[in-house]
Amino acid sequence: MISTWSGTARRLLLGFGAMVAIFGLASWVALTGLQRTQDAVARMKVAEEDVRVALQLASAVRDQYAHQAHTIIIGDESHLGFYSEAEARVLELTRRLRESSSSPEALASVDAIERASRELDGIFRQGIVPAVVRGDRAFVQEEHARAQLVVTRIQDLAEALVARSEGSIAAARAEVEGVERRTKAWIVVLLLGAPLVAGAVSLYIGRSIARPIARLQEGAARLAAGRLDTRIDVDTPDEFGALARQFNAMTASLTEHQDRLVQSEKLAGIGRLAAGVAHEINNPLAVILGYARLLKKKAESPLREELGIIEDEALRARDIVEGLLDLSRPLPAGLARVDLRELCDDVAARHCEATAIDAATVRVEGAGAAPGVPAKLRQVLANLVRNATEAAGPGGRVIVRVVQDPAQVRVEVEDTGPGIDGAAAARLFEPFFTTKDRGTGLGLAVSRAIARAHGGDVTGESRPGAGALFTLRLPRDPAGEAP
Repeated sequence: MISTWSGTARRLLLGFGAMVAIFGLASWVALTGLQRTQDAVARMKVAEEDVRVALQLASAVRDQYAHQAHTIIIGDESHLGFYSEAEARVLELTRRLRESSSSPEALASVDAIERASRELDGIFRQGIVPAVVRGDRAFVQEEHARAQLVVTRIQDLAEALVARSEGSIAAARAEVEGVERRTKAWIVVLLLGAPLVAGAVSLYIGRSIARPIARLQEGAARLAAGRLDTRIDVDTPDEFGALARQFNAMTASLTEHQDRLVQSEKLAGIGRLAAGVAHEINNPLAVILGYARLLKKKAESPLREELGIIEDEALRARDIVEGLLDLSRPLPAGLARVDLRELCDDVAARHCEATAIDAATVRVEGAGAAPGVPAKLRQVLANLVRNATEAAGPGGRVIVRVVQDPAQVRVEVEDTGPGIDGAAAARLFEPFFTTKDRGTGLGLAVSRAIARAHGGDVTGESRPGAGALFTLRLPRDPAGEAP
């Protein structure tokens, strides 16, 4: 499968993504500048509010002091209510300054103002008012001087708060101007670079798509002309490379199917020929076998040995005719569910009974089932097991392994023989090709024909140092039952 992040899709995504990224970056720069400007304006508003409150605080402290002075001048407690209102106003404004202040310096100044305000209130309520009531003018003058010093200190702290807030306003205003300049510069650069990036992306995408399309078109024209050896040389890791590989795989598959069709027609021709002459050949073969066996019973050596040779060759000729007929016989109608493990056990047991004591041992493993014709599958398995034991030789081992997958069932026949010769590997399934002295060369060809008639196949491979491995593959339906 092709990754969604490769090839033409990747180039298009990168190209258009670059354009989107440029405009997105420009938008981000603009929005970021706007946000920073809004933040600076918000800080300016807070600082302006702090200035206003600090000025009001200074005015309220003066009012508080003025009411103290009126109390001293009048000489009674008639202004205590006005003084309390002024004091409450000072405390309210101090609280508002504390809530809006964020820097440690500003908070320290607010704390100092609160302490000074409490000190001023203590001087008035605990010193000046009692002295005024009892008429102690000297003590009143002394406490009034102390109160003036506290008021001056509060005024200085309020002016410091005003100066600090005005500095914050100036800094925020300078930040706004700087952000505006930088934002304008970035937006101009990005918008001027967008056309250049768009041109480069268009040129790159055009060249990377036009050439592969031309090669694909040329390859399709050659294939249409009947040249099945056509190969398209596009090895890029994108959709065009994948399409070229699929095209090459398609031509290879067409070639393979054509070869298989030729082989099938060849086998069908052989089967039709065999079917046409089998009766005519089997009749004289039966007569030859009958007379050979009859004469063999009456003859003396060495004539008996020569008659045995005639009998063996006649039987071999009959096996060849039967093998040729198997190539053309269709499968019987109605497939059954075949227990391949049970079938392999039965084939292995009968083979061991029919062979010598020192023959290769056969072990069956695994389990599985597939739809098929039991007699035909038995013929395939018997042929594979017989070939494996003959290759393994006396004392050798043969493992028949049944493996069931979700989509298919495999029967692997593995032997410990010498393996398959490299020159013979390509011709294993050709009719009449054999590496045995007295083989007919039809066993594997018939086995493959039966397997393919079941929708499967038979393959063989040599395993260096470990003998040969032949595999029967059969499809299985989702329910595991035959249709």
